[in-house]
Amino acid sequence: MAFGDGPADALLRAKWHAFCDTLRDAGDKVFKDAIPPDPILRVDGFRFLTQNLGQAFPLALETRDPAYPQIHYFTTPYMKLGGDVSDFVYRQAWISGDYTYRITGRKGTARWFNLVVQGPRSPTMASGYRTLHEPFGDTPERNILGSQIEADADGNFELFIGGEERPGNWLPTTPGSRKLFIREAFDSWYETPTTLTIERIGMDAPRPIPSPEQVADAVDWAGNFLSGAMTDWPEHSWDTSGGVCDPAFTNQFPPDKSANTADDLKRGRMAAHMIWALAPDEALIVEMDWHDGFWIFGMGGVFVGSMDYLYRPTSYTPARTKVDGDGVVRLVLAHDDPGLHNWVDTQGYPNGNLTYRNLLSQNPAVFRTKVVKRAEVMAHLPADTATVTPEERTAMLLDRYRSIKLRFGI
Repeated sequence: MAFGDGPADALLRAKWHAFCDTLRDAGDKVFKDAIPPDPILRVDGFRFLTQNLGQAFPLALETRDPAYPQIHYFTTPYMKLGGDVSDFVYRQAWISGDYTYRITGRKGTARWFNLVVQGPRSPTMASGYRTLHEPFGDTPERNILGSQIEADADGNFELFIGGEERPGNWLPTTPGSRKLFIREAFDSWYETPTTLTIERIGMDAPRPIPSPEQVADAVDWAGNFLSGAMTDWPEHSWDTSGGVCDPAFTNQFPPDKSANTADDLKRGRMAAHMIWALAPDEALIVEMDWHDGFWIFGMGGVFVGSMDYLYRPTSYTPARTKVDGDGVVRLVLAHDDPGLHNWVDTQGYPNGNLTYRNLLSQNPAVFRTKVVKRAEVMAHLPADTATVTPEERTAMLLDRYRSIKLRFGI
């Protein structure tokens, strides 16, 4: 038996060949003008592509039937998407307003949890910018926070999605509902994740084997997903961050720095974004007055995917940050360890992104930044700035490593 003997052969081969062409073209996006030509950044671009290649078909085919939903982790320490935050766990499930679903789980101890019913995609975002690539770009419809979920004494709960209104834990859907977007954010080390599983009410038969037409559609979807991810980042974050790509604002947050629309409120956060660029002998001091809320600073690479947060100190939260005696949070971005508690590791990248999220308040932070010589960084910090020994740094890194693995069950 050979090609052409099967009635679906021509369809499947044509779609696969087109996908391979799309994948080749997506790889060429690593060399676009927005990406500096440093070899380490080229590598970062190809890692971004290959990591998402690994999840393209789980999203496009294996979990995509809303009659047989599955919860999918679409960022992990080994798989990043543009704009992911180091101390978040992101999950999603494809759903439909035609069905009713039951989620069962057990609450963890993470500081923040938000589950959102997402509605239809539109050509433009509420902010007026072009819609981001799949699986994003849809409109938040309803959400529930972990603090709003009723649970028993052990933290066990049921949450119903769609169908007729129910007392207790229930979220409505609409005819356009298409996805659950689930985010959990961690503050202290060793906080535990919320366990979740989903099923459709009335599911009484195995999932049908995919047809050639469904596989062909999934191949199209996967190609569009990869092409979109390589096309939209980092430009999407620039377009929606108030002038962040203006060279005048390198190493500082632009004045119009907050993502704080009505949609952001449903997503449960406000955000700010900065591009940094440092020579080998430079460091960047980022200052912010201590304020209420659960905020997170996280580092991103050239495609705005989070940096290596499993092994390196690339993110900080209130519980893990030292505050100077004058009430100011000071982070120091540097290419090597300056012996400071609040060191943010650049991983040796010459430039990248620093993103701020605030999840529990609408207090807009005011940031101050200063580029200094790496050898002189201590002269620009208060005398009481917290320092660490090499042994203490090792212990901090092990806490990070073990805690991140706990979040993902790896």
